Amino acid sequence: MAIEDEEITGPSNSGRNEPAVDFLPKTASAYGDPRYWSFSDSIYFRFTAEEHYEWLKEYSHFQHLILPNICPEHSILELGCGNSQLSEDLHGEGVIDVTCIDLSAIAVQRMRQRLKEKGIKVIQADMLDLPFESESFDIVIEKGTMDVLYVDSGDPWNPRSDTVSKVMQMLTGVHKVLKPDGIFISISFGQPHFRRQLFEAPCFTWSVEWKTFGEGFHYFVYTLKKGRRSCESKYPSIDDACVVPGMSLIHDELDDEDFIFRVDI
Repeated sequence: MAIEDEEITGPSNSGRNEPAVDFLPKTASAYGDPRYWSFSDSIYFRFTAEEHYEWLKEYSHFQHLILPNICPEHSILELGCGNSQLSEDLHGEGVIDVTCIDLSAIAVQRMRQRLKEKGIKVIQADMLDLPFESESFDIVIEKGTMDVLYVDSGDPWNPRSDTVSKVMQMLTGVHKVLKPDGIFISISFGQPHFRRQLFEAPCFTWSVEWKTFGEGFHYFVYTLKKGRRSCESKYPSIDDACVVPGMSLIHDELDDEDFIFRVDI
């Protein structure tokens, strides 16, 4: 089921993880437009007024799934940090070398102010054009950032060519900046039978594993380990598709922006 380009409504800003209606774009496809994150009035006022917002749940919900792959000595790159606390959570685990990037100048400005005492580096950059040398990081992590590339993808079984091109551009950059035994961690709504076809493209050397978390609705934590691809890796077929809950817009699930992505992508 593709995300329809319909007008978005949302809840009031009654909690730290509930953005005000005024902050939401008018259509879901706006999330995939760099201009929304860079130049729109709504994003400026959002990042000015909003202390932090977590896409796809807070760290405590998936901490147990990613910590086995992270050591304090690791260098970590977070893609699309927004105003999330993920980098601070990783720093709290003892990781000193943490770098965040985001496309939004105002988000970067606010995060630099918030994180400067912790020594976390915050850089304005596009995840489709990473400004780092090859083999720079032990870990690259993203939470809901890649999902933005799918907001206007059309048929999830046969996404539009421009969607495929952007996702492959992102993955190629991630693969490049990872060290030879580095790990890419992707926390996503996207189900394995849609994500694996790009994760397992022949140009990548990583293995692909995933686990789920969440109650009622499943989120996915993908772990892609560079240099560990099996020669038996192949594209999934429809028969390989796992069965998980699809779109379910009950009232309790509409407490944040995540409902926009609660579709089979």
